[in-house]
Amino acid sequence: MQELQAKVSDIEFPHGGHPDIKINAGELKVAVNALRAINHKLRYQIMKVIDETKQITVTEIYVKLKIEQSVASQHLAILRDAKIVNTHRDGKFIHYSVNKEHLAHISKLVSQFVK
Repeated sequence: MQELQAKVSDIEFPHGGHPDIKINAGELKVAVNALRAINHKLRYQIMKVIDETKQITVTEIYVKLKIEQSVASQHLAILRDAKIVNTHRDGKFIHYSVNKEHLAHISKLVSQFVK
């Protein structure tokens, strides 16, 4: 499998009057993971709450959304793994913020496929 990944790390499609399409498999995998993370109703609500407050703790999230702490933590872990949210530790508290730079990069990458 690693051999296959090495061979498809960059794929180029010749054009027919259009600019060449170059797909970086690594970037595509990151984008797919991010889209999967976002494509969930509760995670979308969590992102919205984080964005509205700019920075928030898991406690504030689960109180605001009226969900269990463990549920909030599980979904935040998925968002963290997909680099959708940033974390900042302040003593015993971890503050979450939306990683807008990463979302902008994902949006740009996806828009290349939807045109």
